[in-house]
Amino acid sequence: MKAKITIDLNDAIGRVDQRLFGSFIEHLGRAVYGGIYEPGHETADDMGFRQDVMELVKQLHVPIVRYPGGNFVSGYNWEDGIGDRTKRPRKLELAWNSIETNEIGIDEFQEWAKRAGSEVMMTVNLGTRGADDARNLVEYCNLRTDTYYADLRKQNGFEEPFNIKVWCLGNEMDGDWQIGYKKPLEYARLACETAKLMKLTDPTIELVACGSSGPLMPTFGEWERTVLRECYDHVDYISLHSYYGNRDQNTLEFLASSAEMDKFIKETVRICDEIKAEKGSEKDIMLSFDEWNVWFHSNEQDKKIEHWQIAPPLLEDVYNVEDALVVGGLLITLLRNCDRVKIACLAQLVNVIAPIMTETGGKVWAQTIFYPFLHCSEHGRGIALNTKCDCDTYQTSSKTDVPYIESIAVYDDNNDTITLFAVNRSLDGTYNLELSGFDGYCLQSHTVLTGNDLNQCNTAANPNAVVPCDAGTDMMLSPHSWNMFIFSKSQNN
Repeated sequence: MKAKITIDLNDAIGRVDQRLFGSFIEHLGRAVYGGIYEPGHETADDMGFRQDVMELVKQLHVPIVRYPGGNFVSGYNWEDGIGDRTKRPRKLELAWNSIETNEIGIDEFQEWAKRAGSEVMMTVNLGTRGADDARNLVEYCNLRTDTYYADLRKQNGFEEPFNIKVWCLGNEMDGDWQIGYKKPLEYARLACETAKLMKLTDPTIELVACGSSGPLMPTFGEWERTVLRECYDHVDYISLHSYYGNRDQNTLEFLASSAEMDKFIKETVRICDEIKAEKGSEKDIMLSFDEWNVWFHSNEQDKKIEHWQIAPPLLEDVYNVEDALVVGGLLITLLRNCDRVKIACLAQLVNVIAPIMTETGGKVWAQTIFYPFLHCSEHGRGIALNTKCDCDTYQTSSKTDVPYIESIAVYDDNNDTITLFAVNRSLDGTYNLELSGFDGYCLQSHTVLTGNDLNQCNTAANPNAVVPCDAGTDMMLSPHSWNMFIFSKSQNN
């Protein structure tokens, strides 16, 4: 079978913000304790951070990490995680029915982020707390002033500010599962007043208002309009969250998940622009898709976890080839919408629905979804180009005209290269690619990720069961495969 991919170097979607390849670490399960932090591990550094985990994190080139939640943050007192560790309180953590030791807080996490080559995207508690605590946290993290909270940071051993520039105004406040759940106007007013205080404290920060926790939320649309009518002049982004799963064991339906993401993005952009016109504003509200991933494998096993443990093994999805293809399609969708989606966070980074898994006291390994994210983070920074693919389509119970091939091209203007990312959704069809618009560029490499079994996954015992391979200069798309082609300027040009 044949597929034709056409690009135009003069038809740009926009420049990709590197923060599109962000991630997320929440005080949930083994993300922190037994994940990034394990002082007794043989690879632990002077602060107890696992260096085997750090090595894989660095490979992903994650520019920003959202912290400390997530549902966790809506019942969290940030003061519990600063200063003398021997005096920090051990508390019930009500969002995930666990015990939080507070060994790690913003003092330690900002240092971990620096060592990982990343920045912190900080979330404030608008569930049980509010504007006063949020502005105090901004002062603690960012100011040099001779005032109480800035001085407290210095007393805790940090003379220099943490300089955190992106802040989330709460987490999923539209969800009735959230501690401190709010109705649209309740949240909108609180977020607006909190934003004003935070920016009065530090005018250089950027703020993310909570959008809907998913496109199927009953208040989707009404929530965004209400929040933006109140907050438009004081925030810079609105958030989107969405997870995808193959609960019905329908592979072709699951592989088309990116169509749902694309629709969610476009509907949110339309609402943002509707309120912009209503207000007569010149400012565009950008999107922060700060929770996205495949999540469904661990749902049943999590119901069996005993409450009130320290770092129980929660949300530990084991990802397979099928999941990697879906993640690849979602990454392509984010790149295709990079003109408005400026921040995105793969949720999460270690152990909890994550590309990186660990054994407490033992090994670390990369899951299948690690590799599409790695490829896009390494080679998807530049200018995203409108990419047209002529190929066969299929339909599912809920979708029509789903293309078997999903693709996006990114031009790296620093190195004069073009990278083409492509997913072949066909379970048994091989596609021969015909390219148009690549004149003057020759294929340098083709990397492919696939497997004989869609359920094949990586484990501690077999960490390399599913890894990318070099396909040379072959322009064939294998069945059910993730592909990356890199083209460089021909020496004849």
